[in-house]
Amino acid sequence: TSETTEPKASWKQMSILVVVAFLVLLLDQASKRVIETNVIFNTSWMPWEWLAPFFQITHIGNTGIAFGLFSGGSMIFALVALAVTGAILYFNYTLPAGHVALRIILGVILGGALGNLVDRLRQGYVTDFLDFGPWPVFNVADMAVVFGAVALVILMWREERQLKAAEKEAEKTNLSVDVNDEQVVR
Repeated sequence: TSETTEPKASWKQMSILVVVAFLVLLLDQASKRVIETNVIFNTSWMPWEWLAPFFQITHIGNTGIAFGLFSGGSMIFALVALAVTGAILYFNYTLPAGHVALRIILGVILGGALGNLVDRLRQGYVTDFLDFGPWPVFNVADMAVVFGAVALVILMWREERQLKAAEKEAEKTNLSVDVNDEQVVR
């Protein structure tokens, strides 16, 4: 029996994830440095007064996960982030050639996880600052993780639909064919 295997991804393809993760990490850490150096801890700054009910910059520390959930477990979440990092990097390495969208999405998630991990290791908490009214205060890394997770679900859903459509098409063509009044089943 011959086993069909998909071709292994090139280092160039595998590097897509790393480059995207690095860019997200860079954006996250740069935005946090701007806030940490310009907005006093536990205070808010409103770029425009009329926008205050909807958006302001609020510099806080978060020992929980995205959007302030499960506060107090900063080091546990650091360990989880390390495990997620290892899993994503291993999956990227084993993922066959192609799958560019998946590599980009995983890079966004990895960049977000690493952005908050750097904060936890550096200061024991995550710097949050984006304050949209009734929502918990969050940061660029939180947005990356949530966006990446939603994009991953959408990608999986689309791939599942494409697979089902292909299977349906295969069923239509493989069921039976009438050749010269003889029924031939494939």
